[in-house]
Amino acid sequence: MQRMPSNRRASPVGIARRGVLGRAVAVGLAAALPCRFAVAGHVVRAWPTGRPVPPLDVVDLAGKPWRLEALAGQVVVLNFWATWCEPCRLEMPSLDAMAARRRREGVVVAAVNYREAPEVIQRYLERAPFRSTVLLDSDGDATVAWTPRVFPSTVLIGRNGEPVHVVVGELDWEGAEARALLDPLVAAPGRA
Repeated sequence: MQRMPSNRRASPVGIARRGVLGRAVAVGLAAALPCRFAVAGHVVRAWPTGRPVPPLDVVDLAGKPWRLEALAGQVVVLNFWATWCEPCRLEMPSLDAMAARRRREGVVVAAVNYREAPEVIQRYLERAPFRSTVLLDSDGDATVAWTPRVFPSTVLIGRNGEPVHVVVGELDWEGAEARALLDPLVAAPGRA
């Protein structure tokens, strides 16, 4: 998991100190927690009860406006990522494979990129192809509204248009845990 960068400039000493401290905390947690928690690269949270669905005002790489409401009746996997985020890059192949496999079931994957220029994203996609929809969050407002500001974060949205889960961190989207999260959403009826 990686946190969104802040607008503040950090000193090289501060960055190194935080890196060492972060590794020490991770090692301490790994030693203190049972093995199944120590190796987890993600946390699954329920969408907060009563929290409204934030707006999603973004465009795709071609500049075409994109609206969540247009996908009513489908299961939407809304992934927030950045090209500089190593866990995001590791997660994308399984996310894309899941999207291709589950497309006929009404599952749509949209990868919302955090504040990067289209040219940067295109260069990345030339090296690491991703067939699912890539959306641009140029000002970062959508990411702030939808996520806990950790990358990658993925919001699972049911056929009724309501968010159900937030996956914070890297998940194998072809694995059993992802299937357990998605299968009930796929099986549920859509909007009337």
